[in-house]
Amino acid sequence: MLLNIVHRTVYDYDANIPYALQQLRMTPKDSAGQKVINWISNIDGGNRQGSYLDQHNNRVDLFSFPEDQNQIVIHVEGQVETSDTAGTVGKHGGYAPLWYFQRETPLTRPGLAIRKMVRQFDDPGSDNGDAPRLFALLNLIRDTVRYEIGTSHSDTTAEEALVAQTGVCQDHAHLFIAAARLLGYPARYVSGYLLIDGTVDQDAGHGWAEVHVPLLGWIGFDVSNGISPDERYVRVATGLDFKEASPVSGLIFGGAQAKLTVTLRVEETTQMQQQQQQQSN
Repeated sequence: MLLNIVHRTVYDYDANIPYALQQLRMTPKDSAGQKVINWISNIDGGNRQGSYLDQHNNRVDLFSFPEDQNQIVIHVEGQVETSDTAGTVGKHGGYAPLWYFQRETPLTRPGLAIRKMVRQFDDPGSDNGDAPRLFALLNLIRDTVRYEIGTSHSDTTAEEALVAQTGVCQDHAHLFIAAARLLGYPARYVSGYLLIDGTVDQDAGHGWAEVHVPLLGWIGFDVSNGISPDERYVRVATGLDFKEASPVSGLIFGGAQAKLTVTLRVEETTQMQQQQQQQSN
């Protein structure tokens, strides 16, 4: 499957900002089940200071901004060829060792509710292997925490989402990661894109979890949709939680407040459309 992605993020500030420094983790990478055909990333008015690979092997683009701006526009687009690997990414890579992915973070730190859920779930007599065990965990979380937009925010913790029994894909992923780590698995967050059947225009990217299983390596689990990622998914960045895999992060000096506008299009490009594009170029 060939996916065409156009993602535009606009920050409009109510006052001029004296200085800003932004990190972009918005470039997909070649990995199992996906190949980047072409990709560009730009920030209007920003000055590219450099690019590097972080500890998770994410491509990070660093941009600074001159004084007295009141708008930042981030634009990325490209094509990624994907195939269905049943969510299997494979062996571990990057600079961070596997034990690093068993660390707690503020967003994934288990409290009383998560620990109770895992104690009730983790019955040694029902353990039929890693994959069935993890899918049972996925279904438990999906049945317990209903998907509902607007009921959480970027700083909502996994514990808070479980207590509230509501959240979005980020909350589902954080809760799954927290529980998987308690069960002894290295786990991480994935930010990326999802082709939604019957929908082209979206208002946000997608997030899910990956767990490292002996002999198989990293395997993806999308709690919100109840499946492992298939050819409709594009992996972009990974980290211990959303903050480490966040598409945009950085520093803004001054007290200006921002209005955020996001436009995102994810659609399949047919072979005929690809040939027409190549001919027009």
